[in-house]
Amino acid sequence: MFIIPVQAWAEVDPDDQAKTLDTLVVTATAPSTPLTWVTDPRLPRQPVPASDGADYLKTVPGFAAIRNGGTNGDPVLRGMFGSRLNVLSNEGTLIGACPARMDNPLSYIAPETFDRLTIIKGPQSVQWGPGASAGTVRFERDTPHFDVPTLEGHASALAGSNDRNDQTIEATAGNRIGYLRATGNRSESDDYTDGNGMVVPSRWRKWNGDAALGWTPDADTVLEVSAGTGDALARYAGRSMDGAQFRRTSFGARLEKNNLPGAWDSISASAYDNDADHVMDNYSLRTPNPGSSMPMAMASNVDRHTTGGRVAAQWRWAEIAIVAGLDAQHSRHRERNGAGRGTYATLPWRVDARTRNLGAFTELTLGAQTASRWIGGLRIDRAQAKDERASAGMIARPNPTAGRTRRQDLGSGFLRHERTLAGGLTWYAGLGHASRMPDYWELLSADKGPRGAVNAFEGVRPERTTQLDLGLQHHGDRLDAWLSAYAGHVADYILFDYHAGGMMGTTTTVRNVDARIAGGEAGLDWRPADGWKLGGTLAHAWGQNRTDRTALAQMPPLDARLTASWQGQRWSAGLLLRAVAGQGRVAIDQGNVVGRDLGPSAGFATLALNAGYRASDALQFTAGVDNLFDRAYSEHLNLAGSADFGFPADPVRINEPGRTLWLKADVHF
Repeated sequence: MFIIPVQAWAEVDPDDQAKTLDTLVVTATAPSTPLTWVTDPRLPRQPVPASDGADYLKTVPGFAAIRNGGTNGDPVLRGMFGSRLNVLSNEGTLIGACPARMDNPLSYIAPETFDRLTIIKGPQSVQWGPGASAGTVRFERDTPHFDVPTLEGHASALAGSNDRNDQTIEATAGNRIGYLRATGNRSESDDYTDGNGMVVPSRWRKWNGDAALGWTPDADTVLEVSAGTGDALARYAGRSMDGAQFRRTSFGARLEKNNLPGAWDSISASAYDNDADHVMDNYSLRTPNPGSSMPMAMASNVDRHTTGGRVAAQWRWAEIAIVAGLDAQHSRHRERNGAGRGTYATLPWRVDARTRNLGAFTELTLGAQTASRWIGGLRIDRAQAKDERASAGMIARPNPTAGRTRRQDLGSGFLRHERTLAGGLTWYAGLGHASRMPDYWELLSADKGPRGAVNAFEGVRPERTTQLDLGLQHHGDRLDAWLSAYAGHVADYILFDYHAGGMMGTTTTVRNVDARIAGGEAGLDWRPADGWKLGGTLAHAWGQNRTDRTALAQMPPLDARLTASWQGQRWSAGLLLRAVAGQGRVAIDQGNVVGRDLGPSAGFATLALNAGYRASDALQFTAGVDNLFDRAYSEHLNLAGSADFGFPADPVRINEPGRTLWLKADVHF
């Protein structure tokens, strides 16, 4: 989709020309360069400003999220999910710990506390870690530089339906030799009501705090150390447990040096230490259901500690640019479980897995800053996973792969040509390949492995994606447009099968299949007159399980969006119409690590309105109403509602919020 920003203009002296100020409401985004999206996640957006990273990504064409209530949806890009999507924050990786991805990596990210969101679609970069067959998502913070002692900052507050209230503050103090930056946010909402007037269990409360201390001896050098923490709780309509704790602890350091002499342009190095301590239970935010597979109070405490680092250097000779480097990551997963309220905390931790990855990469650009460019890259990874489980399964049988280590050498690469023509038109074509080691969830969370294997750790094979990306972009004075398409083959696609288990709950089997994927996105931005913008976007994904001759599970349906906006000197207004087709291509008995197809889904359409007012250069207000006509609808990518909350035993999709009002104030100082 292509989202039209609504901008405001400030009143100025009669002798001055009006100047463009900050965007007031973002209702979609467009690509910055071929296959790359860059946006400011601090800007107000519609639908209602995001509670987590996955919620924000839904405003980018091709993205969707597997829904399970009010927050912490699992991101899906072009029908691909899990570790196929590489997520980084401040160049570090924070991997969730839940074996069912209740705390996926974006659950720990508050978008408004970052300066920039960069997205690369498809296997078209090798710089940012292994896998990434679907794409790469980077939440980044800028480096401030000051010539004189300065104090600056930003604060915002949001209030909305369902007792939604958010607060964010950021302050930076610095001078010529360094800076201190602190950010904090809090977000809270009660259960929402859907378009039928039914209450959907979905409440959450989150907070984060981060600080960074930087040394900037000159304009080309920065040495920074950072630390952060946070916690949350979330009630889920579509799970048998809720998230009672999402405790995050983060430490980082980075060094950057630019404008080095000669052809050596820059060098950067970074290191991180991230920990996700997650508690799931069925008693903190709900009452245990005696008729369910968990009739008594139970809790599970899982912890994922991830450390790593990256070093990269860039060289430039005229129209040739090269970047090369190394990255490494080590992750340890542990757990403890207990029946009864709070008993888990008295039990010892059990380490069940350790994973490592060491990668080397290089990217080469020929014709940099010219009309015709060739970009290519190669990556080699040495991946390792160790099974530390002494026993496995619900009955805790001896684990046949206890103490065993798997090692894989994996290769990835891409080659892309970009050409800029007269009239603002650019076309591109790229072929990419990504090899992906099975992740923790795929190796250890399934009850059974492929046929003939003792378990998933022994039997599931690495996944290999080869994909062709094609596209056109046009930039003009009155009209911007873009079109992207892709088609790929996924050898040994890692698929989860789900089996009803009665009182024992659902059991899972993981196996490899061959798959085909295809789809595309398109967008249009037309400015018919000064202050007016009209736009539209279209996104579609398709997948086929070639082994079973059926549809690939969890493919989002055709999604179309139309936008219109007007901007004045102080006032702005806009609308967003979203129409989603029904999805009939489903795999009823097959799914993925976080959910399964629940059957065909119906289409729907919703309308949202927004308005903005800039009181001064420092103060602006934005307001909106989502789902204006209070429609009752649900997304195709969905977890079935839990029987604990009165949903039927047969799978029922969780409805989205009904009419939602919100008001936000932003202050810059």
